[in-house]
Amino acid sequence: MAQGEVMLENLTGLVVFAKVVEEGGFSKAASSLGISKSSVSKQVSALEDHLGTRLLNRTTRRFSLTESGTLLYERCQRIVAEVDAAEREAGSLQSNPSGRLRVTTGMSFGRLHLAKVLPDFLFEYPDLSVDLVLNDRRVDLVEEGYDVALRIGKLEDSSLIARKLCPSNQVTVASPGYLSKRGEPKHPDELAGHEHLAYSYHNEGLSWTYRTEGKAHQVRIEPRIFANNGDAILTMAEQGAGIAQMPTFIAADSIRAGRLKPILREFEMAPYNLYALYPHARNLPLKVRVFVDFLRRRFRSEPDWDRDVVG
Repeated sequence: MAQGEVMLENLTGLVVFAKVVEEGGFSKAASSLGISKSSVSKQVSALEDHLGTRLLNRTTRRFSLTESGTLLYERCQRIVAEVDAAEREAGSLQSNPSGRLRVTTGMSFGRLHLAKVLPDFLFEYPDLSVDLVLNDRRVDLVEEGYDVALRIGKLEDSSLIARKLCPSNQVTVASPGYLSKRGEPKHPDELAGHEHLAYSYHNEGLSWTYRTEGKAHQVRIEPRIFANNGDAILTMAEQGAGIAQMPTFIAADSIRAGRLKPILREFEMAPYNLYALYPHARNLPLKVRVFVDFLRRRFRSEPDWDRDVVG
């Protein structure tokens, strides 16, 4: 038997032993614990065998504590009290969201959007705190100890649970200055010969996907600049460094201000979504559930960053 199994079995024996003493007998202890009288007797005998000492002097009608049993019972009272307190605390986390929530998402989305709504979330749930880590690298939730990751794009096959929060539309953009010098492409095939700015972590590599006549159409690109951060690509596109394909949650303000112009708008781009990812659906911690539900309410099916930009 593994060491952990032995420890668990001994802990069970201690709880049963303490209940026998508290209830004044094996039958009452069995009824209180919801197990058979024979199971109670076996647990106590196994505990005595493990300790190598008798804990109870038994007769057919009564029992009495030995000296060892008296000493152990004093310890057991504290152990059982700690176990009860731990169970109450663990249960309270599922009735009242509390504790620390570890969240990770990309730099741009975290800075531009998640950081704006987190204060409202914490106001709604005052017993929660958040540890937010912004990182464009795909982290390992389980290995690195995160409760939730917010990710955008096409998800790789995974054992993680993914819950869609809202669409994340893509747009092809360039600065008015760049387009006046190089011309504006009217068809995806005309992207050839232009300067391209590409995201290093893009799942599809060196191609952009559009839909023409109801069919997917991949266009090969030759980026002059790669960057692993959307904000950096945005700045370079605004400065006229080339054409970029990027999410509206990054580009929307620049489009509205006229610093970037959407192009190829009649060609639908590959759809993306914003997802909340977490390790398990069974017995999902309440703090994770309320956080995901909050984000769904705030971002909705038509997020604010798409207003006046998509359509």
